[in-house]
Amino acid sequence: MKTMNILKYLLAIAILIITSSVTRAQLLKKLKKVVKDAAEQTVQDKTAEKTQETTSKAMDGVFAMPGKIKIHNKKDKRHLSGSGDNNADNTTAYSVSASESSFAALSKYDFVPGEKIVAMEDFSQDAVGDFPAKWNTNASGEIMQVEGSDDHWLALTTKGASTPEFVADIPENATIEFDLAVTPKYSYYSSPLFISIINNKSKNDFANWSYPAAARKTSGVLFSLHPQDAGNVSLGRSAIQTFENKEKVMGNEKKNLECFSKEQNVVHVALWRQKQRLRVYVDETKLWDLPRAFAENINYNSLVFGHNGSEKGEFYLISNIRLAIGEPDTRNKLITEGKFTTTGIHFATGSAEIMTESYGVLKEIANVLKENSSVNIQIIGHTDNVGNAAANQQLSEQRAASVKTYLNAQFGIDNARMTTSGKGDTQPVADNNTTEGRAQNRRVEFIKM
Repeated sequence: MKTMNILKYLLAIAILIITSSVTRAQLLKKLKKVVKDAAEQTVQDKTAEKTQETTSKAMDGVFAMPGKIKIHNKKDKRHLSGSGDNNADNTTAYSVSASESSFAALSKYDFVPGEKIVAMEDFSQDAVGDFPAKWNTNASGEIMQVEGSDDHWLALTTKGASTPEFVADIPENATIEFDLAVTPKYSYYSSPLFISIINNKSKNDFANWSYPAAARKTSGVLFSLHPQDAGNVSLGRSAIQTFENKEKVMGNEKKNLECFSKEQNVVHVALWRQKQRLRVYVDETKLWDLPRAFAENINYNSLVFGHNGSEKGEFYLISNIRLAIGEPDTRNKLITEGKFTTTGIHFATGSAEIMTESYGVLKEIANVLKENSSVNIQIIGHTDNVGNAAANQQLSEQRAASVKTYLNAQFGIDNARMTTSGKGDTQPVADNNTTEGRAQNRRVEFIKM
């Protein structure tokens, strides 16, 4: 009898150990998995709170992995990838990412990217573990990959500033876009990420922009993002400051941000300069809109990313940086010239899923069509030449169809007014051997019928 009780006791312990291991494994799996609805998200949040102590060591091990890290984005607003076509041969269907519930928020999103891409950086030419060859820094950083994606990200791992040296001019009508991620455990006491557009007078002026107190040595605009606000809440914060001829002109801050936080830690950031005006967007949120951010008669010619130090294993990651110039003249080109081409409709990699930052461009097109009700259009998709040609052809057709679906579902444009087709990679307008050229070739044409 005693032997039986001992066996039962040992069996119970064994089951407890196994269950604990399974629970832990399931938790880590959940932390990697995209949360698709609020109910599931709530369950995971509670689970994560209860098991925070037991999983902290395991998560520390995750971020110690060389070259490959895990970034958990609960709201799944962003794919951990760019808009390239490297996975085109795996695409079998198209979809539209903006749901009815998010459409109301997007209705205020007015960002429209520049017409001509002049610089594009996805770090594809750089090896994992290296600092990118086309950049300069007074600190350190390295190329990493996020688990679940082959894309390269620059991890800003130490205190200091980094700048893409191939960006030598940010003209009066320019847009800058990039994907931003931050490690989920990023501490309130670690530095914000500082993004600056500056007047770089000498080769190393950029080094002064790793934090605001050092930025008084030249002219520029600096804004910051941090995923953690005071009070241990899972909300972020932001600030902005402008400097002119070594003097601070103005500054402000915002707290309790939902658009960038520990819960929403992978986002798309867009900056839009129109002469003196600067708009800053994080996903579909317009975070800043300053009519006098830029001083007159100053040459803004450099983009700088910096921070002033963080805890070990905590860092920001950036990728898919896109500088474009020229304001798209949608109405004139489509109605008068009969053709409008845009690279501003972004799709998930190897997919026809439209990303939320494309809303501004699609809204412009829809407005033109509403104001000219007799105009019909053909929508033509194009890809770069990465991947299988037949798959690229299919992908281009699916992307055109996805745009048609979006214009009908979100803006009420009659399907009878729109036809679609795809040209795959057969009609490049730029060199597919360069990152900028491939980005220019990934485009959507609208032809007046």
